Amino acid sequence: MTNSISRRISGHRKLTQLAGLALVVCGGILFSSPSYSQSATLLEVQKRGSVKCGVNEGLKGFGLPNSLGDYSGLDSDFCRAVASAIFDDPEAVEFVPLSAKERLEALKAGSIDVLTRNTTWTMSRNIEFGEYIGVNYYDGQGFMVPKRSGIRSALELDNLGLCVLRDTTHTLNAADYFAANKMRFRPVYYDINVEFKNAYDEGRCAAITGDISGLAATRETLARPDSHLILPEVISKEPLGPMVPFGDHAWGNLVRWTLHCMINAEELGINSANISTFVSNPSPAAARMLGSVGDFGEKMGVDNKWCANIIAHIGNYAESFERNVGPNTSLGLARGVNRLWTDGGLMYAPPIR
Repeated sequence: MTNSISRRISGHRKLTQLAGLALVVCGGILFSSPSYSQSATLLEVQKRGSVKCGVNEGLKGFGLPNSLGDYSGLDSDFCRAVASAIFDDPEAVEFVPLSAKERLEALKAGSIDVLTRNTTWTMSRNIEFGEYIGVNYYDGQGFMVPKRSGIRSALELDNLGLCVLRDTTHTLNAADYFAANKMRFRPVYYDINVEFKNAYDEGRCAAITGDISGLAATRETLARPDSHLILPEVISKEPLGPMVPFGDHAWGNLVRWTLHCMINAEELGINSANISTFVSNPSPAAARMLGSVGDFGEKMGVDNKWCANIIAHIGNYAESFERNVGPNTSLGLARGVNRLWTDGGLMYAPPIR
């Protein structure tokens, strides 16, 4: 290395030390990135005392408020997990209900810290609106009809009115499916879940389309759930996951590793009921996860017990799934592809080490 480059690096090191920045040298070119503790979003969240989470206005199993406005569901659990990582308090959350039309613009505007609202990961959304941090539910799009209609296949929906939520992936997917099968596409658009559900329930369309988990949730809110049938066709990939605004990679990492914590905890067999056993007698992997070894939390600007706090308050991924959408709930959804990779599913998280 020449003396000139050495002097430049020395000068830059002094500047980055003053600014609290990490220095990366690659091929003689200097790059800098903020340390994890310098996340502007995290500092704002800590100052405010709560995480602002964009959630569904009301989708059973994922994000549903009770009469007091308290949310429950898989997505709501995830938001509380982020709060647990930061504050050791799952209630340090401000839930912001958003329609499908509002959600991405709210994220882009920075009016929420994280979007935890059954939002499909697509290339265009990732480019235009924010950063996906992972998938917390693998789904696919389907169709639901009244049993009395006699319809038993999506191929029988030619030229029949189809209720669709505007500004979702469902419109494009359905249009593609109908075109590929040489059927006439007759969408009937709605902007909010309540209108969407009521239109179908009142017979203003012959069928309804959406994520299969969403259809199962909608069916449970109808007067006679057993009178409706989800058709067998699955016409798309719908990887649903949380998003964060652009511009704060350190914040994205904290939210991302919240999800990884829950998945890794299930893989290691650590849950909210047995965590104390693992704390007192941890394996090397459990020791890193639970914060007795390493400084992983400190590097992200939170306590080293961040993951232990998530598990203690919320549980691992399996606990959240079973509590909100699993076979023993009214939705009755099987784990399917949402099983761990070790059990033939798609749920896989990088190691904490």
